[in-house]
Amino acid sequence: MTHIATQADPRIRTAIHAAQHGDLHACFDLGVAYSTGANGMPLDLVQAHKWFNLAAIQGSSEGQYCRAEIAREMSRADIAEAQRQARAWLSVPAQNGNEAALAPAMQH
Repeated sequence: MTHIATQADPRIRTAIHAAQHGDLHACFDLGVAYSTGANGMPLDLVQAHKWFNLAAIQGSSEGQYCRAEIAREMSRADIAEAQRQARAWLSVPAQNGNEAALAPAMQH
């Protein structure tokens, strides 16, 4: 993903950085970018589902809605992969000692 982000619009790099610090709006924006191909991102429903899921975990009702919408277009295997990636994303801040980034997700 980092390789793609460096080729994409600087707003995407900024959103990824914000998402690393627990910004649910950044997660949602990344979901939009991947689900629509906006801001130089490739259309990738697995990535979109992952980001919408991360936003939803933090309380975004828009993230919940969009996650459900794109799931209708995905295979079960793709949804499972998106969920694995979301879990992996959540484990990275904890591994790096940044518990604050996980705080919003851990409240649910």
